[in-house]
Amino acid sequence: MRPKIIPNISVDCVVFGYDVTTKSLNVLLIKRYLESKETHEILVNDHVLTGYHTLENETIDDTATRVLKELTGLDNLYKKQFKVFGDPNRLMNEKDSIWVESENFNQRTITIAYYFLVKTHEVDVKNNIHKPQWFPVNNLPELGFDHKAIINEAYADLKAKSLSEPIIFELLPNKFTVKELQDVYESILGVEIDNRNFRRKLLTKKYLIALDEKQVGVSKKPSQLFMFSKDIYQKIYKESYLISI
Repeated sequence: MRPKIIPNISVDCVVFGYDVTTKSLNVLLIKRYLESKETHEILVNDHVLTGYHTLENETIDDTATRVLKELTGLDNLYKKQFKVFGDPNRLMNEKDSIWVESENFNQRTITIAYYFLVKTHEVDVKNNIHKPQWFPVNNLPELGFDHKAIINEAYADLKAKSLSEPIIFELLPNKFTVKELQDVYESILGVEIDNRNFRRKLLTKKYLIALDEKQVGVSKKPSQLFMFSKDIYQKIYKESYLISI
């Protein structure tokens, strides 16, 4: 028998992915759509984050992991619980009230928000029953509930953490170029970075391992590939990652 849900506690998950091709930091969203049964009038037509109520036998972390697994098929990813959203009016606007009534859940719901970092190519959106879509974090569609505020808070935390922890490597392929690393920093921080200065600083980091490999399938001169060594970082740089851009 499926465990009972806790009706007024939920977890919402912001799933960030970086597209190396478009150089875009993206958020994974699902469509929220509802028609009137009588008139077929469109009542709700927007996008939302993926979330679900916590089950009685779960910790909050367990719920977040389950939600991510159900959405993407992935687990053991970087996750961060970053804020609780408990405004009593957070589900009270007209569209949200209609949706809450149709789904029969508690309008006074407190949500614990997490964000996850995934490699975009690892998420199979085409064959996913939830039909999720990637959207650029700076060009989001109309959002339901307070999910725009949740995404903005997650994005602000990600910006700060990317300068003090090596989480940015969670968004890149296992092998990458210095230019691809620079591109993802620029995408997250929203700034242009001096190429020479960035390369000079990064190549002094012992956790950045130069490989005896180069890019393949590119029309221009292929660049050298690198990888991030979590073992070296944990041994040497755990207290001193700070990046100055």
